[in-house]
Amino acid sequence: MSILNDIPILSIILFSPLLGVIVLLALPQHRSNWLKKTVVIATLIPLILSFWLYAEYDQQQGGAAFDERQSWAEIPLNKETQATGLSEFKFSFQYELGVDGLSIPLLLLTTLVSAMASLAAIQVKKRWKSFFIWFLLLEMGILGVFLARDLFLFFILFEITLIAMYFLIGIWGYFNRERAANQFLIYNGIGSAIMLTAFVILVNTAGFRIDQIGDQVSFIYSGSYMDIFSNLSNPEAWVNLAPEQTGTINPFLMSDTMQWTLFIMLLVAFGIKLPIFPFHTWMLKVHTEAPTSIVMIHSGLLLKMGAYGLLRYGLLLFPEQARAFAIPLAAFGVINLLYGAMLALRQQELKLVLAYSSISHMGIVLLGLAAMNELGLQGAVFQLVSHGLVSALLFLIVGSIYERTGTTEIGELGGLARSMPFISGVLLTAGLASLGLPGLSGFIGEFLSLLGLFETQRWLTAAAALGIILTAVYMLRAVLKITFGPQRDDYAALKDARLIEAIPMIVLLAFILLLGCFPSVLTDTVQLGMDGLLDQLLATRAGG
Repeated sequence: MSILNDIPILSIILFSPLLGVIVLLALPQHRSNWLKKTVVIATLIPLILSFWLYAEYDQQQGGAAFDERQSWAEIPLNKETQATGLSEFKFSFQYELGVDGLSIPLLLLTTLVSAMASLAAIQVKKRWKSFFIWFLLLEMGILGVFLARDLFLFFILFEITLIAMYFLIGIWGYFNRERAANQFLIYNGIGSAIMLTAFVILVNTAGFRIDQIGDQVSFIYSGSYMDIFSNLSNPEAWVNLAPEQTGTINPFLMSDTMQWTLFIMLLVAFGIKLPIFPFHTWMLKVHTEAPTSIVMIHSGLLLKMGAYGLLRYGLLLFPEQARAFAIPLAAFGVINLLYGAMLALRQQELKLVLAYSSISHMGIVLLGLAAMNELGLQGAVFQLVSHGLVSALLFLIVGSIYERTGTTEIGELGGLARSMPFISGVLLTAGLASLGLPGLSGFIGEFLSLLGLFETQRWLTAAAALGIILTAVYMLRAVLKITFGPQRDDYAALKDARLIEAIPMIVLLAFILLLGCFPSVLTDTVQLGMDGLLDQLLATRAGG
């Protein structure tokens, strides 16, 4: 029995960044070195704990041993309006945390990228204390999104990331930072409003249950994800009982039309975050205007929140609708993949190349989800982790180049391999990982996603293959123009990576190589550890 089973490890991981915030509040504003060391330590704590958790994770048992659940918020309702003798009538929201084969790889990705981004934050030039406080709150919100198992708790932590990002972009971004922050807030605010509406409907229908202990009868609207999942899966639950089965009007019945409405709402809400074309324009501004450490987190983690929410709250709660929508979902994936690749090919600004590349790579995630089989879903999750590592590394390198040259225009760069061989070498390797070179992590996610899709939708798979080719073209074009060719005279004296920059580059690159050479480190956990969620989706597909 591991010691982790006896302590609230998930809560410790979740709130360790908040401990860093408390320490930062007590430190003087002018002590920049103290502030920087504090934020790095505050991100290393959850990183170490998440590695320990991953090592102790039992793939057969899943994450049930680490689940935490406490009563959190209860809102009493007017029980006199219901049946005579009713003892309780209330909304019940739980402080409920959990991990499974879907969330634990993303949890580890979050702590790793956040720790590396904290080292990249040395490039911040003003208001360090405020920046680091918002930075740690952002990490806490992202951790909570992947840990939360209550809809209300999930929504609160999701909104923490939105608020923190708004200030981090608007205050510490580049020239058009305020416009980028406003676009981010508007688009994601709309998505959050749609998500909250869907959650409220879910709680008031699928979340309803009747508890009876002796003569005590309670009517409860639960926000627990597992309660809602169980009720939607149970044909005897109130949410699935037609009026002729209950003998009276059933206000909790979720009709087929309502299920489709909720599925589309969740698709749009999380599709904005992913983003799915045409909800992508806000993301371009963030990628070009956010400071280096924040765009690392945005490209590496925040986009993954959209895919995670779509899979957990869209596909797994509404598997019949997901199965019926598989072809349109795959079509959206192909559009994302080709649209992002073709526009990346035309860009002359490196940040925009990587921004459109992210759109294209999220298309591969959609293709894996649309496959609706084990290979495709494994590929989608693997692609999320791989792209998180690769994109964070690429934007870290872009930040280092911009700090030295003052530009990210591809036409103004060139021959950097002469003066910066280490950074150029890492850039080339990261570019090869992004285009899916075998032996690097990008290949595994793309291969599994397309292989899974090939079993069900061969023509769309063939169309998607063109996007893979275009990815190689635009990525090699950008990387080779920057690293090779003639060098400007004023770039001859540029310094290569400092130790504080080289450490995160080496760490991220090491994980890209590890997953590329030993993919079972991740795929075994995803395959065996999803606590029945994947089996439920596949069984519904087979039987539907």
